[in-house]
This record gives sequence, C-alpha cells and structure tokens, in this order.
Amino acid sequence: MKRQLTPRRLALAASVVCSSLWLAGCGGPRAVPGQLSEVKTEPAGPAAVAGHAPRASNAATAREYRRDAARHIYEANKSRIYSGQLPPMLYAVGTLQVNLDAGGKVVSLHWMRAPKHAPEVIAEIERSVLQASPFPPATRLGAVTWTDTWLWDKSGRFQLDTLTEGQQ
Repeated sequence: MKRQLTPRRLALAASVVCSSLWLAGCGGPRAVPGQLSEVKTEPAGPAAVAGHAPRASNAATAREYRRDAARHIYEANKSRIYSGQLPPMLYAVGTLQVNLDAGGKVVSLHWMRAPKHAPEVIAEIERSVLQASPFPPATRLGAVTWTDTWLWDKSGRFQLDTLTEGQQ
C-alpha cells in the first residue's frame, strides 16, 4: 500500500518534529538570553539546593532594589569580594542589567558595557549571577531589572559599584 504525501500528513509530521525539538530543548542546562559567554544555567541554584529562599525585598524602586541584589551577590560570593579600597587600575569594569521575574529568577542578561578584553571576566560575572539565582523577590515591584557595575581586580576578586569601598 503506497501512502501519498498530503498536506495534512506533512503538517502532522512537522508538528511531531517541532514538538520533539521543543521538548529536547527543555531538558538540560541552557543559556539565558543576553549572555556573551558559554556559561550554562543549572536546573537548581545553590539557594534552592540549600533549601531556603532568599529574604524578600521591600524596595519600592529598581534603584532601591540594587542594594538588596548586591548584598545577595556578596553573600553568595563571600570569598571573592575585594576587601578595602580597590587599586587605582582595575583589570576590568562591566555594567550588566539583570532582568528578574517576580520570584527573583534570572530571565535575561543585557551587557551595557562588557569588558570584552577579558572574556573570562564576562563568564565569571555571568556565572556568579546565574548561580546566585533566585534573587530576593521584589514584593512591591514584581518583575524588576537590576543594573550594577562590576569592578574587577586582577586577583579575580571584585566589588559592585552599589557596595564599593572606593578606590585608592
């Protein structure tokens, strides 16, 4: 029995293939829109693994939320924070916008100023943000865009502009 390739059968075959590809894309770690590096998201961040969610933010504006997000990054990266005043010459400076949903999960990243001379710093910043997810939920704002400037020392330690101790 010979089967004809009708438009209906072709549409059915296309929908099966598309569904399979869509499901395959949902399974594992993937990049967040706006990333410049190859860092992949993990199915569950450290906060989820530890079994506790970050304390909610009561910030009324995105500018106020910056401090809560910066503290959250510092808490997740205690050993990597540069203590004291930064040296006059920094290895890299980058400004990153992080779009968060109402639950504090990273939705996308947008580099306003990427340190393209230091791709390893771009990857480390993106990895730090993705691993710190979920961020404190902004209860008064819902979804929020958090923007901060990362001040990176050649030692691999950093400060965020929001919480910086200044430069020498």
